[in-house]
Amino acid sequence: MKQALLVLLACVCMLQLAGCHTMAGLGKDTQAAGRSLENAAKK
Repeated sequence: MKQALLVLLACVCMLQLAGCHTMAGLGKDTQAAGRSLENAAKK
């Protein structure tokens, strides 16, 4: 179970990194995710 979760997390990280080609893109994606969480918490 723990190993499957680790593999799933690794796959998600790989897809995230493949989605943005630069560190600036990674920063923007992370910032957008933070804003989404913040907006969800306000509701």
